[in-house]
Amino acid sequence: MSAAAMRGCFVTGTDTEVGKTRVSAALLYWLGERGQRCAGYKPVAAGIETIDGENVNEDVRALRDAISVALSDAEVGPCQFEAACAPHIAAALEGRTIERAVLLQGARTLAARAERLIVEGVGGFCVPLGADFDSADLAVDLGLPVVLVVGLRLGCINHALLSAEAIRARGLRLAGWVANTVDTRMLHRDDNLATLRDELGRRHQAPCLGVVPRLARPDPAAVATHLDDAALRGLFGLF
Repeated sequence: MSAAAMRGCFVTGTDTEVGKTRVSAALLYWLGERGQRCAGYKPVAAGIETIDGENVNEDVRALRDAISVALSDAEVGPCQFEAACAPHIAAALEGRTIERAVLLQGARTLAARAERLIVEGVGGFCVPLGADFDSADLAVDLGLPVVLVVGLRLGCINHALLSAEAIRARGLRLAGWVANTVDTRMLHRDDNLATLRDELGRRHQAPCLGVVPRLARPDPAAVATHLDDAALRGLFGLF
């Protein structure tokens, strides 16, 4: 399957720790509830911890648990590193390299087994993965529409607009964005949301796909209730 034939989206964020995995898992849950065979893909993941006696990456496992296609951790996350740091640094610590062709082939393999593929990036949109390519290059290779997760906290407007400009500069379509509450004490939250809606809509024709509050149990089903059903149907062509 060519990259152009893939259906789904590439989920990126305004920064690290803004909720990309939660949103990606919620999108997988939403698609599964509508009868779609979907696969999650975390091409590069940094940070391994022991859970119930097993060494896992939490992001990879969260995506695996949310999908409707039976996949292993290695298929969902083909390139995992021990240290929770920038991936090119984590790779260097282990004497390994991140192979661009391998990541793309992994996506193609999963896309051939599912109707929709949700790919979660690493960190923000432009993160070095090797000497000559970064996460934005990978997004271009995949050619999927991009969903931007905006962490709601001070500075989010600037971060969102800069990320949107970078996405457009790579020739990709910003298909929508999700606001995820990071700072529950954020001042003028609603005013910031209104500005984000206006600016991302006016500059990039990108609709808001949902506003996620801080949840006591942010499982995929709970997060999905805060996503816009009509907007997601438009994103995925489900009418």
